[in-house]
Amino acid sequence: MNEKQSLWKKPGARTVQASVISILIGMLAGGVIVLLAGVFSPELGMKSVWEGIRLVVAGLFSTGRSASGALSFGFNGTNMGNMLFRATPLIMTGLSVAFAYKTGLFNIGAPGQYLAGTVATLYIALGLPTDVVPLWLIWVLAFLGGAVAGMIWGAIPGVLKSLLNINEVLACIMTNWIMANLTTWAFESSNLRNMVENTKSGYIYKTAFLLEDRLVDGVVKTFGAGAAEGTLVHTRGGIATLKMGLDKLFPGSQANGGILIAALIAVLVYILMNKTTFGFQLRACGANRFAARYAGIKDKRNIVLTMAIAGALSGMGAALYYLSGNPELYWSTYQSLPGVGFNGIPVALLASCNPIGVIFTGMFMSMLNINGLQLTNLTAYNEYITDVIISVIVYLSAFSLVIKMWLNRSKAKKAAEKEGK
Repeated sequence: MNEKQSLWKKPGARTVQASVISILIGMLAGGVIVLLAGVFSPELGMKSVWEGIRLVVAGLFSTGRSASGALSFGFNGTNMGNMLFRATPLIMTGLSVAFAYKTGLFNIGAPGQYLAGTVATLYIALGLPTDVVPLWLIWVLAFLGGAVAGMIWGAIPGVLKSLLNINEVLACIMTNWIMANLTTWAFESSNLRNMVENTKSGYIYKTAFLLEDRLVDGVVKTFGAGAAEGTLVHTRGGIATLKMGLDKLFPGSQANGGILIAALIAVLVYILMNKTTFGFQLRACGANRFAARYAGIKDKRNIVLTMAIAGALSGMGAALYYLSGNPELYWSTYQSLPGVGFNGIPVALLASCNPIGVIFTGMFMSMLNINGLQLTNLTAYNEYITDVIISVIVYLSAFSLVIKMWLNRSKAKKAAEKEGK
């Protein structure tokens, strides 16, 4: 019994407790909002409150409504798969923030690095001729291109920090908006407009699509799927991440092997940070830059490398998202910064910047997004209720250290009372 209590009171356990408390308070806040909306809205009423609360908590497992109109719950492969799909970029941007934070830097530049990865990935994926270069090679080149672009953009604040001692937060904010405008310019001036699906208007970029090779007057011609009549020769797709069997586990969803790649990268980051000399040097620089320099560690070089690796992780997140073949990018939306970059901050903080923990907090944040969609689809509530939950969790995760101090103080007080007796 004593061993279990001592394990429960270890620093790592306290960190988990602080994160769980943050989540529970956030969920409680969402429940209160659902209750207030039900009480004061004539369209909702008290009858819908219980439904809203259930969907906020367990919308991932909602299967719709039964014939009688009651909510039904069970395994929902579509929701589960879509949760894993949405979690992939969150895990990568969370790793980006966590990696930098562990080395004493705050990488708020993940949105800009994510955009840099987006531009490079789509330019390579849509620019290379598929009739000359194999699809798998284009995928690899586009993925690496996204990583390199994010790495270069992440290294810029690192260089400014190491050489000019400019605060990395300020440098990252500036590079974020510079990249937002560069992204808009890059796609507006490109010749990639509408080249994927000729049935759509505007500037749309998508790496996977259906093409049908049909026999027309004795000649094989390529059309968009369903665009021509005649004998179907074969149907082929564009560049997309392999499903790796996840389409069978989660039928009807967007799940693909990207989530497995993200999890593997998280494990590699953990090994790098905790099991290698290089990782020790990075953490030493984060703990005390001047002491690390005195010990012979090249602190300036490591600051640049840290931000470059963090940027590469964000760029990989963009690559895994847009190379999945499912999402479409509308360039005009990038007159603002992508939320997935900023959402990596609470994902990292909620996991106490542990790379393995980031996998689970990324999936949790993605689950809340799915729950919000279910809330909108199945009730008269608005999905933004889950945004409030996320916001509360973000604030509390930032104060996780305060929660841990409160837990430790409670522990010390109980120990003192026990000794007094």
